[in-house]
Amino acid sequence: MTSLEFTSQVQKISLTLRPAAMNLTRDADDAKDLVQETLLKALLNKDKFKAGTNLKAWLYTIMRNTFINNYNKITKRSSNIDSTEYFQYFNTDQNYITHNGATSDFVVRDINEAIAGLGTDYRTPFMMYYIGYKYMEIAEKLQIPIGTVKNRIHIARKELKSALQVYAPVGASAAEVTETVED
Repeated sequence: MTSLEFTSQVQKISLTLRPAAMNLTRDADDAKDLVQETLLKALLNKDKFKAGTNLKAWLYTIMRNTFINNYNKITKRSSNIDSTEYFQYFNTDQNYITHNGATSDFVVRDINEAIAGLGTDYRTPFMMYYIGYKYMEIAEKLQIPIGTVKNRIHIARKELKSALQVYAPVGASAAEVTETVED
């Protein structure tokens, strides 16, 4: 199909695009703009049209996608999230506020000691899981059943929770902390 034939066919079909654009935009001016943008994209991308296929459907697809893209742009620009309420409660628990580096050093040291206190059978799968390995990958690397991997990670977590109970939220029992973390 030559450029002249393509242009004349697009021009004939363009009259049928306006009602569909009106259904999408619900505004006459926006519908005109949408049809214009659709025709521009069609003419710029005429080399992507395959002769013998439905030109009208191709144009409608361009128009629909253009409308969706424009709608998404407008929605993203106009959506302002009021995060002041969220930030008001962010890190308000006194247990998690570090006033100096020494406190966080103690916490990190306690966590590392608790992990080092785990048996090798439990520490290795736990650390692999912590790093990001999936259960199946850990099972394959350690050549143990997947059920054993899951069990060892579960036991390691329980032991770490017990060893680090001092960092549990104030007033929470060990059972509540375990239940919260496992959910």
